[in-house]
Amino acid sequence: MASKRQLMTLYQRLLRTYGPQDWWPGESRIEVMVGAVLTQNTAWVNVEKAVSNLKQAGGLDPDRINAMRPGRLARLIRPSGYYNVKAGRLKHLCRWFSEGGGFAGLDRRPTDELRASLLKVKGVGPETADAILLYAFERPVFVIDAYTRRLLAALSLVRDDEVYETLRALFESRLPADPALFNEYHALIVRHGKERCSDAPGCRHCHVEKRL
Repeated sequence: MASKRQLMTLYQRLLRTYGPQDWWPGESRIEVMVGAVLTQNTAWVNVEKAVSNLKQAGGLDPDRINAMRPGRLARLIRPSGYYNVKAGRLKHLCRWFSEGGGFAGLDRRPTDELRASLLKVKGVGPETADAILLYAFERPVFVIDAYTRRLLAALSLVRDDEVYETLRALFESRLPADPALFNEYHALIVRHGKERCSDAPGCRHCHVEKRL
């Protein structure tokens, strides 16, 4: 498994290569939460269209989403794909948010308790829960996605069959518990993962993925 030195070297290499990413792309904490659900199995550009529809309809608010008819909510978020399923997931998440007392109530809860509660929400898996915890609640929780798994496996830092919780624990046990660091690190991995290896002079994969 990767050492602290290897993980920090990789982070520094990514940062030098791509520069600060200033993530998450959302204008409010609620938008981040909604985006974390809508981005499941789709590209962010589609999420932006769905979020824009919600804003125009005055629906980027937990109480309004809770009160909205499922069919109307599904139509608004249609660009994000799987819109009927995601409409239900958004309603479950917004109900959890309201019943938890909103940010005023949820912000007081310890991270482990908050995460366990989020994982009980129908349609919220570990990656979605951790994205919400990191980007909306600024908790020191590392988000593991397909880009992270692929990069670490390519560098032979992990096997390609490690379970989610093992990889999350790897980052959280070897790096300082700093939400800003986790935010930037994850954003850089996503940026790197979206780049494509090519013969073009500007390709940066070989520079980042050389032996650690």
